[in-house]
Amino acid sequence: MRQFDEMYSRLPAGGQGGEVRDHYQAYARWLAAQDPKSMASRREEAEMIFRRVGITFAVYGDKDEDGSGTERLIPFDLIPRVIAAQEWKNMEAGLVQRVTALNRFIHDVYHDQDILKAGVVPREQIERNAQFRPEMMGVDVPNQIYSHISGIDIVRAPDSAGHGEYYVLEDNLRVPSGVSYMLEDRKMMMRLFPELFSQHRVAPVAHYPDLLLETLRASSPATTAEPTVVVLTPGMYNSAYFEHAFLAQQMGVELVEGQDLFVKDKFVYMRTTRGPKRVDVIYRRLDDDFLDPNVFRPSSTLGCPGLMDAYKAGHVTICNAVGTGVADDKSIYPYVPDMIKFYLGEEPILKNVPTYQCRKPDDLKYTLANLKDLVVKEVHGAGGYGMLVGPASTQAEIERFRGALLANPEGYIAQPTLSLSTCPTYVDSGIAPRHIDLRPFVLSGRTVQMVPGGLTRVALKEGSLVVNSSQGGGTKDTWILQD
Repeated sequence: MRQFDEMYSRLPAGGQGGEVRDHYQAYARWLAAQDPKSMASRREEAEMIFRRVGITFAVYGDKDEDGSGTERLIPFDLIPRVIAAQEWKNMEAGLVQRVTALNRFIHDVYHDQDILKAGVVPREQIERNAQFRPEMMGVDVPNQIYSHISGIDIVRAPDSAGHGEYYVLEDNLRVPSGVSYMLEDRKMMMRLFPELFSQHRVAPVAHYPDLLLETLRASSPATTAEPTVVVLTPGMYNSAYFEHAFLAQQMGVELVEGQDLFVKDKFVYMRTTRGPKRVDVIYRRLDDDFLDPNVFRPSSTLGCPGLMDAYKAGHVTICNAVGTGVADDKSIYPYVPDMIKFYLGEEPILKNVPTYQCRKPDDLKYTLANLKDLVVKEVHGAGGYGMLVGPASTQAEIERFRGALLANPEGYIAQPTLSLSTCPTYVDSGIAPRHIDLRPFVLSGRTVQMVPGGLTRVALKEGSLVVNSSQGGGTKDTWILQD
């Protein structure tokens, strides 16, 4: 299988040396001059600081004695992923285009359904979708924006000539996480290697919380002059609780749980030591099912009874909007290029990965015949769970997945096993290439904007293509060069 390395245009045996790409030249010279002992001590310093600050991730597959998820430090790698200015410019244009079309699609699904009437997206793909919320039909939201914060997963793989080509692997439109690690990784690199930032013109990312707050305030109900924004968290046992608290603190807004909120006369209030305070915008970090026990899951204690009444009355904005998940389901993903053409009249700038929809008999037949070569994913799966990476699986695992596919073909899609690009990474044996992806965070308010960068995730196991933190992946700082 062909390989594409971000740093080296020709990757020699052992993963070191070789021809350095132009935009990595200055960094490669600096790295070659570093003392291995000094770099090792900086790795230890980074780990100590991250542990002290509490930048952890709960892994629910591993249980502590009290039954809660194990708190793990997400490994941080010292070698940045560097992207040239023009490459980022093209990627940014593709992200703006894609997220704009996805927001148009969600609005259409809950209003006139033109794309369904035109037969571009099959109606049953929406109406049978677990993330479709009939309660949102006809509900107008400010600026017709549903996904205010989108995390778009991008991978790079070699084309037939060996050049790297970017593909969108997944759209995360409900409650995308990871931006706190993007910000903390940058802060750590600037602390450990200040000289690097005087030698490189790296685009800043520290203003993300300001852009996020601007986006949230822009989405407030029209009657509000000075909107009150809160971050709604499921609580401290959630895997991304660090991020919830971090973003609230960075934006200077309250972090609340469902029990801190109540609804009166279709307005939402939070309880404070000075009495009730009206809430205008809720940046929610929990799924639809838990938002309002009067409408969704009756047993939920994480949300706020009556919230949907206030929302439908236009007295509060929920970001991201209820029902947004209908567009980030993996069964909808294959139709995004068609959405771009339908709503914008444009050709997609960023490509999708070729995808087989197992609900289609021919696609299912092909998938079953080629399981050993494909990646098969549950349409509702996330975090690297519920998937089969054929080339890395045993025959027994493949046969188990075959049975699941035959029992519920509609629940799966399949894709070719892309050889994700690699980037030099510090591992126990030294510096070696490891596979990476990228999650830029796209903010949609009155305009669509983003900070130049994103969260680069790295698969630390040799040969592994699974970069998710829950599966042992790490993170890198992402540098977008300004020239």
